[in-house]
Amino acid sequence: MATDFLFEQPSDEEVEYEENDDSEEEEHEVDEDNEDADPKPRTNKKPQSPWDFSSYSESVADEHSHRRTTSIDFKISKARQQLSTPIAKPIEEDSDSDDSEPHRQEDYRPDDEDGDDDVDTHVAEKKPFFASSEGVTFHANSFIELHISRPLLRACEALGYSKPTPIQAACIPLALTGRDICGSAITGSGKTAAFALPTLERLLYRPKNRPAIRVLILTPTRELAVQVHSMIGKLAQFMPDIRCCLVVGGLSTKVQEAALRTMPDIVVATPGRMIDHLRNSMSVDLDDLAVLILDEADRLLELGFSAEIRELVRLCPKRRQTMLFSATMTEEVDELINLSLNKPLRLSADPSTKRPATLTEEVVRIRRMREGNHEAVLLALCTKTFTSKVIVFSGTKLAAHRLKIIFGLLGFKAAELHGNLTQAQRLDALELFRRQEVDFLIATDVAARGLDIIGVQTVINFACPRDLTSYVHRVGRTARAGREGYAVTFVTDNDRSLLKAIVKRAGSRLKSRIVAEQSITKWAQVIEQLEDQVSAVMQEEREEMALRKAEMEANKAENMIAHRDEIYSRPKRTWFVTEKEKKLVQKAAKENAAAKENGSESKVMSAEQAEDLKMKEKRKREREKNLPRKKRRKLEAAREQLEDEDDLDDGKDKTKKEKSGISLVDLAYRRAKAVKAVNKAVDAGKIVRKAGNKPKPKNRASESKTEEMQDLFQNDMSERKQRKPLHAGGKKKSSFKSKSRYKRR
Repeated sequence: MATDFLFEQPSDEEVEYEENDDSEEEEHEVDEDNEDADPKPRTNKKPQSPWDFSSYSESVADEHSHRRTTSIDFKISKARQQLSTPIAKPIEEDSDSDDSEPHRQEDYRPDDEDGDDDVDTHVAEKKPFFASSEGVTFHANSFIELHISRPLLRACEALGYSKPTPIQAACIPLALTGRDICGSAITGSGKTAAFALPTLERLLYRPKNRPAIRVLILTPTRELAVQVHSMIGKLAQFMPDIRCCLVVGGLSTKVQEAALRTMPDIVVATPGRMIDHLRNSMSVDLDDLAVLILDEADRLLELGFSAEIRELVRLCPKRRQTMLFSATMTEEVDELINLSLNKPLRLSADPSTKRPATLTEEVVRIRRMREGNHEAVLLALCTKTFTSKVIVFSGTKLAAHRLKIIFGLLGFKAAELHGNLTQAQRLDALELFRRQEVDFLIATDVAARGLDIIGVQTVINFACPRDLTSYVHRVGRTARAGREGYAVTFVTDNDRSLLKAIVKRAGSRLKSRIVAEQSITKWAQVIEQLEDQVSAVMQEEREEMALRKAEMEANKAENMIAHRDEIYSRPKRTWFVTEKEKKLVQKAAKENAAAKENGSESKVMSAEQAEDLKMKEKRKREREKNLPRKKRRKLEAAREQLEDEDDLDDGKDKTKKEKSGISLVDLAYRRAKAVKAVNKAVDAGKIVRKAGNKPKPKNRASESKTEEMQDLFQNDMSERKQRKPLHAGGKKKSSFKSKSRYKRR
């Protein structure tokens, strides 16, 4: 069974950067797959770096040149030059000064309100579905004991890996036998190598005369997929006949399609782009797949990914090996296990705790009166306490971008990572932070899972995470491989439930960080002075975006004119999930998150329920297509009216909505019926028209047009009568129920 495992402090992994050295030396970092290095180096050769994000896309400078745009750093530097007077940063006095109040750390003492409820944060107990894991050992002295081939041993030595971690020692021997595995371990415990090494070992014995996609590795984010692909390339550097392909969004579809047609042995992908290629690319299938691996499996089973994962599982052969890995296991993962795994083994390398021993967790309580000073508190911490190798997690993309602009205007070296950036910009931000060319990485939850960047000293949760699972993955970016790390979380009065969970997880080791009031006040004044410059930079970005969109539309129109025949000759692309369906799922996810935060007892929508809702909408649309034209138009008009009323809900009262009246279609039908009734009454002699009310003479052009339309209709009707065969009774069955309305009176 699992034994207690303590990381030994690595000796030669950190890189010392010299300012006067012209040659830029690449830092030597240890992946999450080498958390226990031998303290006695056997050779003077420094280990290789497993990560290189810059080689996966074009440079950001080339991208801006091609798109004819400018970078955010250029806009910020221009805004700084236009400042009439430079912004004066608050001077942080020494802690010995009598005038200043230094930041201080103290043991966290929960309020009375925080200790009322008990939060259940235990991991789900082992279910009978899992096979017994008796006899599994979590200890190995070297990789030679795990029975892997010499090329993989050479790769581990080149990367500086000497001793397997517990999850590697337990998973590798079992994975080599083809068993299905559900593995969990703390962040930074080597889960990538735990599934990569046995997979590469099995590929050594594949039938080489028949190329096929044999291994599919799915990840929730593009950056994690790039990292896994880079890691597999380093581990397979002495196995030249094994090919690995990266299939993620944001990169060239044509290049990925050409690579998939060559049938690589391993495909590392995100779910959406992989389904796109399986549906729309020729000669791409998973018929010969032997191994399916889900990295960060609990995230892949959340509402945004579950339908895509189930579709991919359906397309895979039933006789395969399936492995799931994550630092946090949830009930959704257990549901997928029941669907796709065959007598799996659940291996937990850290049954006693999910907290690294070298992690120092702190909270910064922000009371209601100070909720508007989040940015000032952050700047106070980043200028005095945590000055480098810091990841700042923001709640939204806009908030992350605003922090990037503020940091740039104040002269701090910072990079941003979120979904509004292109893939080249996202990978460039990771590379800059990895090379320590910037001190701060401001990111959303895109960077919260799996990324293993060497030397991250501090994680600051500028926006409180949604739940304990997100918190565990965020703070797992630091204190990796036995190194020390700090995790600072900003907690408001609305985040008490998460604070209770953190207290229960950290126990007495949780600290409280007190930020000096004087420093917060000074930084709040500085931010207020910068508001005009921040608005100017954002306005310039909006104008550039509008010009870029207009240029794209113009290019699209030119291409449609120049290459019309070629474009329309291509097969139409089909989508597993359309944009409307994505918005529907996102709306349901937001409602679920709001229900959890409010503690309401309303039933939370699952992934299957969202899928059923989507299918109901599709069936409803299909039924409407078969309705008569009159009813169909009424439904469309009513739906448009409801949408207009929803738009008016934000700014108008209910009384105004009640005055919106009937739809135009109903009004037109009522008027037509009234005119018809009047004409019938005149013909019957019930109504006598007044002599004074003479009808206006019709325009000749409109009269001729009306006659032309009537002739066309009569010709069309006569052709239909001739083509239609007679029924058995000899009578013609008219399909035109309302033909009488077209007869002349």
